[in-house]
Amino acid sequence: MTSLEIARDIFWVGVVDWNIRDFHGYFTRRGTTYNAYLLRDERNVLVDTVKHTFADELEKNISEIVDLDELDYIILNHLEMDHSSALPRIVEKAKNAKVIVSPRGKNAFIRHYGEGIDVETVKTGDKLKTGRRTLMFIEAPMLHWPDSMFTYVAEDAILMPNDAFGQHLASSKRFDDEVDGAILIEEAAKYYANILMPLWKPIARKIEEVVAMEIPIKMIAPSHGVIWRSDPMKIVSAYRRWSEGESKEKVVIVYDSMWGSTTLMARAIAEGVSSQGLEVKFFKIRESDMTEIVTEILEAKAVVVGSPTINTSMFPSVGSFLTYVGGLKPVGKIWAFFGSYGWGGGAVKQMVEVAKKAGFDVYERSMEVQYVPTRRELEECFGFGREIAQKAK
Repeated sequence: MTSLEIARDIFWVGVVDWNIRDFHGYFTRRGTTYNAYLLRDERNVLVDTVKHTFADELEKNISEIVDLDELDYIILNHLEMDHSSALPRIVEKAKNAKVIVSPRGKNAFIRHYGEGIDVETVKTGDKLKTGRRTLMFIEAPMLHWPDSMFTYVAEDAILMPNDAFGQHLASSKRFDDEVDGAILIEEAAKYYANILMPLWKPIARKIEEVVAMEIPIKMIAPSHGVIWRSDPMKIVSAYRRWSEGESKEKVVIVYDSMWGSTTLMARAIAEGVSSQGLEVKFFKIRESDMTEIVTEILEAKAVVVGSPTINTSMFPSVGSFLTYVGGLKPVGKIWAFFGSYGWGGGAVKQMVEVAKKAGFDVYERSMEVQYVPTRRELEECFGFGREIAQKAK
């Protein structure tokens, strides 16, 4: 991809990674982008870089607009390697450029790149005059690293928030109004659910802080995916909803099974839930993508998890799921558990213990059957699903 002017003398100079499918465990089935932005002015500024494997392309895109030795500043809103690892290549040729990071980013910067690069720190409210433009900085710790910050271009009302408000979405288009809106919000929700969900408190605080600053925002240019220009507050409103734990009348059923008994239970529970008019999402773990499951959990009111017992414990895939989702800490959900066993149980008890340790709101009753569920037991599973649905309404 070539550079693109997104506002007068402000350019997208990032790269599109069409092929990536694993982003540190996150399944990126639609690829991603690494967005970097160049401001051409009396002082030329590069905001963020890209993953080091695309350094050549970044260098080419910048060079279409200015020579690298004409760069005066390189702002790193976030030190994670997908945004900063092309920096050594750029500073080799941008010898006059000063690197700007947040106060919490300086130590991380030195640990990554040593002390041989000229670097200075900025805090919330600090400003940088580039000529016709004024850049303002907003620290955003834990969105999603301690060093994270936003860069705001005052005259153009453009917010460059790095990982906040992004999506893993590879596209030949750069703006939200140029892509399928349903896919865009799906990928934005997936991004929030699998990366930012455990940070809902600092997200809520930061949104309120930025709103209180009363700065106009005409465009949000994140570090991944497309740029929000048609209605940038749409994604801000979505983040506010998600951070407040707003949910739909939806129940997610997640399970695994060895010989089919837990599957029969899961299906009966799903029928019980749907009989009460609630939406049901149904996932067998080994045949599903974890990131998709967690995305559905984001706006669900209840999650029902099932496992067979193996060696007095829950099934390994279920354990992996609970470890993953426990780290993400979804709020405002009811969690219920069920399972089957042969000569001895243990899976349900263990799942409940793990869920309580994670701080989940665990439903008072669970379901467990031995060997193959009878018709009566399946009717009880149906009733169990109906109970969960009533509780979730």
